[in-house]
Amino acid sequence: MPDRAPQPVDRQLPTDEARDLISLVRDIAQREIAQKAAEEEDAGRFPREVFTLLSESGLLGLPYDSEYGGGDQPYEVYLQVLEELAAARLTVGLGVSVHTLASYALATYGTKQQQVEHLPAMLGGGLLGAYCLSEPASGSDAASLRTKAVREGDSWVITGNKAWITHGGIADFYTVMARTGEDGPRGITAFLVPGDAQGLSAAVPEKKMGMKGSPTAQVHFDGVRVGDERRIGDEGQGFAIALAALDSGRLGIAACAIGVAQAALDEAVGYATERRQFGKPIADFQGLRFMLADMATQIEAGRALYLAAARLRDAGRPFAKQAAMAKLHCTDAAMRVTTDAVQVLGGYGYTADFPAERYMREAKVLQIVEGTNQIQRMVIARHLAGPEGR
Repeated sequence: MPDRAPQPVDRQLPTDEARDLISLVRDIAQREIAQKAAEEEDAGRFPREVFTLLSESGLLGLPYDSEYGGGDQPYEVYLQVLEELAAARLTVGLGVSVHTLASYALATYGTKQQQVEHLPAMLGGGLLGAYCLSEPASGSDAASLRTKAVREGDSWVITGNKAWITHGGIADFYTVMARTGEDGPRGITAFLVPGDAQGLSAAVPEKKMGMKGSPTAQVHFDGVRVGDERRIGDEGQGFAIALAALDSGRLGIAACAIGVAQAALDEAVGYATERRQFGKPIADFQGLRFMLADMATQIEAGRALYLAAARLRDAGRPFAKQAAMAKLHCTDAAMRVTTDAVQVLGGYGYTADFPAERYMREAKVLQIVEGTNQIQRMVIARHLAGPEGR
């Protein structure tokens, strides 16, 4: 069956620089990522060389200050870069989003000295980050985390286990939330832990239904000692830092979801216009045409929603509710669109000869990571009606 190249997304970008940036990303995605995605995902291979290239190209620190190696790009632009990368391969798009999330605490709450010392390498020096909040017994209830950091002189000794850590075992630095005080959210502090710290280790990566090329693993802290100069923010401020990071991170997940959904729609349209049954392309049948129209509409609505939230963030306005809405809608839409793409391809959609089944498996995790969609509904409802049990 002949290939039908998808049309690039027609994007509204604020500057010529942003348009050039998207062109660069599309070129890298086509040359270095998309062509090897299926083979490497099947083999469970993490493309570290791609992340090195992205770092060298200035694409691992886009929303951060250029003074420290960032790209000075608004979230409106950064998220559309993520979408392009995720459409080529979710392991890459989500990996960039997680790296950005891991860099957030230091870039936003770190001291000037900390930022000068660490951010250039984190944003443009080839390093890769991981974000450590969840634990085996505290996922959605993150404030109940038990990993402890005990002060000894000018150092902290961290002991405990983190779970579901993207880049666990391969990251060069970990942003770690640990308990330094009382139970609950006010007793948590943030730390920047180097990946080669003595006492830090990772379990065998989880065996997952999708994103097999992206390692997800428990990370163990067995008396890991870090200096107080690696504490980020004030003691007890860690949970507030974690939540602020997640508000922005949820927009990254939303953009990745739309990227996967767009790739699935492109695959479905290409197949439907080439596949012939009863003497004509199956895209001529009204039932299937309506399915494609619904898929495209869900994608456009999701893209508009995450960009509206990003523009609020860029304007310095509250955006937590809109970020939760974007994460909820975009990831649910990605699940529906990828499922419909498999249906459009029929039996072929269920085989690994076409990427539709991979997109469907990958979309599922986006409804879970960085706050399940049930948690997003709780967040949205709190903004509308106030806290529960008042």
